[in-house]
Order: sequence, then C-alpha cells, then structure tokens
Amino acid sequence: MQFKDIIGHDTIKKRFIQSVKDNRVSHAQLLIGPQGVGKLPIAIAFAQYISCLDKKGNDSCGVCASCRKYQKLIHPDLHFVFPVVKGKGFTNPISDNFISSWRTQVLSDAYFDIGDWYQTIGVDNSQGMIYSHESNEIIRKLNLKTYESDYKIMIIWLPEKMHSSCANKLLKMIEEPPAKTLFFMVSEEPDKLLQTILSRTQIINIPRIDNVALSQAVKEDFNLEKAEVNNLVHLAEGSFRKARILVQNSEENTYHFENFVAIMRHCYARKVTDIMDWADDIAGIGRERQKSFLNYGVRMIRENFILNLKQPNMVYLSGNEMNFSQRFSPYINEDNVWLISDELSRAYTDIARNANAKIVFLDLGLKLVKLLRP
Repeated sequence: MQFKDIIGHDTIKKRFIQSVKDNRVSHAQLLIGPQGVGKLPIAIAFAQYISCLDKKGNDSCGVCASCRKYQKLIHPDLHFVFPVVKGKGFTNPISDNFISSWRTQVLSDAYFDIGDWYQTIGVDNSQGMIYSHESNEIIRKLNLKTYESDYKIMIIWLPEKMHSSCANKLLKMIEEPPAKTLFFMVSEEPDKLLQTILSRTQIINIPRIDNVALSQAVKEDFNLEKAEVNNLVHLAEGSFRKARILVQNSEENTYHFENFVAIMRHCYARKVTDIMDWADDIAGIGRERQKSFLNYGVRMIRENFILNLKQPNMVYLSGNEMNFSQRFSPYINEDNVWLISDELSRAYTDIARNANAKIVFLDLGLKLVKLLRP
C-alpha cells in the first residue's frame, strides 16, 4: 500500500516522509482519529515507505522486492496484531491464527471497521480482544533479527482492546524496545488505553478527510451527479467508509434506522408490550451490532436536536432519516436531549461490559417513555 492509495491527508504524508528523510522516526507512534478516515492504510503505507529499497521523493517505489511483498502484506519484517475471538478451533487465539482473513480484509477494503472485521471472520455475536497470549508472540517476533529490512515493524490495530496483561507487557517493550523496532498503533478510542502507554508514544491525530479529496474519491468510485456528490460528502463527515455506506444504502444502516424509528414510536405511544417485543428482538443480535445501533441512536438524537433548532446546514441526515426527523425532531429539545443521549451511552457501556442485553434494552425503552413524554 502506497501513500498515493490514501485518500487525502497530504500534510500527514509529507510529515511521515520527512521524518524518514531526517532519520527521526519515533519508535512508538499512536495514530488516532474517527472511523473510516484511513488510519490503518496510512500506517501500512508509512511502513512500506520505511522498508522500500528505492524510496522516491513522495512515496515508496512500488516495484522493489520489499514493496511487492508489502502490497500482499507478506513482508517477513511486517507484523500485525488485531482483535481476535476464542472458538473457531482456537482456545488461546492470537492474530497469526487469523492472518489470512486479515490480509483479505485489508487488501479488499482498507477503510473497514471492527464490525466488518467480525463479519469477515464469522463471529458477529462475539466481542474480540487482543488476549494475553498475544504478548508472548509480540516479544518473540520483535526479539528476532530482521530478515530483509532495516526495521521490524509491528502494526497494532485497536490497541484499546488489549487484555491488561498484554498491555502491561507491551509497555515494557515500548520502554526498552529491541534495536530497529517500530510500533505503529491505530486507535479509535485512545482514552481506553493505559495512560502509561499514551505517555510513551508519539500521538498523531489523523483528522477527517477534507471535502475536496473525499469528493474526488467518491467521483472515482461511484457514478453520481455533482449535486449528489456534494450532499454525500456533507453527510459523510470526512469518512470514506460512511460515504460508501451511504451510497450503497447498506442493510446495516437501514436496519439501524428501522429500529430507531420503531423504538421511538413505541416509546412515544407508551406501548410497553411493543417495547418488550422490540427489546427481545434486538437482544438477539450480536453485541457489536447492538453497540453500533446505540451509536447510531446517539447520532440521530443529536441530528434531531440540531434540526429542531432550525440549523439545516449543521444537519447530517439521509433522505429517509430526514423525512422521519422532520416529524420527530420537535420532541427532542433542550429539556431531554442530553438525558436521552446519556441513556443511550449508558446502554452502550452496559452492552460493552456484557450485561444482559434484553434487560439493558428493555430498561432503555422504559426510560425513553418518560423522557419523550414527561
């Protein structure tokens, strides 16, 4: 993967390239930012540039032996760590058990999220983790000599999902890394990382993709009119993944919308039996999907509140969402917007902690009854 494959972020690319030219590459870097903006592909492109045997002024060459292996993610000095799940034939799973699926995922769609990854490995109903056993593999790999490159590069995707024992061992590696070792960590929730890890990494903020670059990417990937492109870029909020989902009108987004409409209508009408049935249904889907729905709910509440304030330029709603929200938004106001958002966020936290989903969603519904019609 080369820098030219990354959408936007020209300033970040130039910064990374200059750090290599100046021989000032920090051994532990933490890339943070929203979903779908290209943090992981940037990390891979940076690693490829560092390892390239014929570096160009603004990118790796793409044709040397090192680049050819990077393009298939099979370079022997490139290592990946990412969340995995127990089962699937593995009692103590590590990333290498799923490396073939990982390569397929990254090479087919580098702007994926955790839900996409779980679907790829067929574990929608599980929550992944970087288990303690992974730390032994990290230590083993990084204590080996390099095979072909000057550096061994370890890319850790979502380090916030590390087991505490794994995180503590990683901290020791960051403090006293083996020679010629680089850590690139890619995080979406850095506040969940150990403070001691945060303090020992160089934090690189990867912002949302600028509208010009995102517009160009959308034009190249989808056959849309100019007005459609402009509206799509506005709704995507700098995320290529979100833009793609909006274009494809994905089943997942439709599912979230329909469930949001259903629970809000049940709660407004005070139909407790319907709320119970809804809670039963949504309790039966995977936890990552439940968390995704709750995040969607928080966003919809925010958008409806802004719509209610008559600020259309600040509203990010698709066609179906807008049609519903024009009728629903009057019920989201200064008196309840924060309370409803808090309840959705609290439900997210409970689900993330493996609470009983049926109880969590029933409780959420009953609280929304009071908040929508006090």
